[in-house]
Amino acid sequence: MYRILTASKDTYITNKIVNNKFRATDANLGQAGTLDLFKLYNESTLAGSPKPIELSRLLIKFDLSEVTNMHNENIIDIGSSDFSAQLKLCDIYGGQTTPNNFKVIAFPLSKSFDEGPGYDVVSYTDVGITNWITASYLNAYTNKWNTTGARSSGSLGDENIDVIVSGTVEGQASSINLSSEMFFTTGEENLLLDVTNFVSASAKNLIANHGFLIALSGAYEQDSKSYFVKRFASRNTLNANLRPQLIIKYDDTIHDNHENFEFDTSGSVYLNNFSRNVLTNLISGSAGSQIAGADCLFLKIQTGSFKKIFTGSQVPRGTGRLTGIYSSSFAINSFDSDLYDHVITSGSITFNEVWTNASETVTYLSSSMKVKQTKRNKINLGEQRIIARILNLRHRYKPNEKVRLRVFVENADRELVLRKTPYETPSEIYDKMYYRVRDAESDEILIPFDTLATRLSNDTKALYFDFYMNSVPKGRTYVFDFLIKINNFDVVIKDAASNFIIEQ
Repeated sequence: MYRILTASKDTYITNKIVNNKFRATDANLGQAGTLDLFKLYNESTLAGSPKPIELSRLLIKFDLSEVTNMHNENIIDIGSSDFSAQLKLCDIYGGQTTPNNFKVIAFPLSKSFDEGPGYDVVSYTDVGITNWITASYLNAYTNKWNTTGARSSGSLGDENIDVIVSGTVEGQASSINLSSEMFFTTGEENLLLDVTNFVSASAKNLIANHGFLIALSGAYEQDSKSYFVKRFASRNTLNANLRPQLIIKYDDTIHDNHENFEFDTSGSVYLNNFSRNVLTNLISGSAGSQIAGADCLFLKIQTGSFKKIFTGSQVPRGTGRLTGIYSSSFAINSFDSDLYDHVITSGSITFNEVWTNASETVTYLSSSMKVKQTKRNKINLGEQRIIARILNLRHRYKPNEKVRLRVFVENADRELVLRKTPYETPSEIYDKMYYRVRDAESDEILIPFDTLATRLSNDTKALYFDFYMNSVPKGRTYVFDFLIKINNFDVVIKDAASNFIIEQ
């Protein structure tokens, strides 16, 4: 899963000197189209301040309720090593005045901030909250930063702090680092920070989510150099593709090997149970007990005198398990004395596949599966011609839709077999196939190929992936491309389906 969340509020605060007369510590910039990060050393004059330093710091917040919901609904597991969260800000300035060779650091905020209505980034005449001194205004109460510029730091649970550096949260044996850093070499890079620790803890309601403070690292704020100006797009910029993003990645793939199970290689097979078109746990016994949990059923693989029994479990996900979905993972040895001759002669064997209870007195499903030898042929390094099509893509979607898109893949160079009766051509199943999203008009890639988060799943009929339409901006037209990794080569398939648009 690759999901993009947009910022719910952002701004920056500054103590910049205006006209060599005063500092703009009460200026609000909540509606500015940019987030300007800078430091000026001895660039202005101010009475009583020899060699003055002028700074700005960014404030940004993302609504994490969707992350919490996905975790609670067992769509993702935010405690898994497969889960990650990245904060991305897009550079929009560039040019000769862009600073280089500096480090940026981000901390979770310990108190909330107001975005505010200000947008004057030249004279800083829009006075309001939030600013260098004040964080928020609520019920006639002005909530000031504990230290001007919001840089009073400490550990989770400490009093009178503005930002949290580290802390011990439930389930952790020791303190975890909650800050994140990035070094800018040219100064024209996008900001990309790993904020997994904070997002995971906050989505579990272990840390209050007030957003992030992003600043130059301490040593760079205090040295005798100027860094002016590193400019990012804010959530108010006109180009929606450039707005701040929280990128959520998680490997939620399911790979059913019914159609490509091979001897001597471990694979997984799945059992799905539907009741009135809704996934439902299996029911067994007169008491109507649900079949759930680990090692809750058994899979018998049998042909002739050969028989193997493997344990099966309800598929784990998040803090629970996927309702109505069971799997078993195993390998079948082609050198078994009961199988070897047949495997060598025919290259495959069709086994009886029976999902049952431990005593084999209750059968949940009786079916069959074909297990094949690994592919063996003369060397052929020619490029394969692969065709991919999305079977159920519509032309228009609403922003709040989550869709499961099914993909049919065909090798145009496959061996043709003539048949006299109607025959449904199955989709090719590729273990390492990935999608990306591209703007159909600008050709800009919004979601790249990602070997963790954009990998396709498969069942016995086709490949598929789930996509949240609000991961890309509204009012634009997009197209899906695919990448298939075959024998260490990358095959890219562009324009696999008609363009689709996200409605306003």
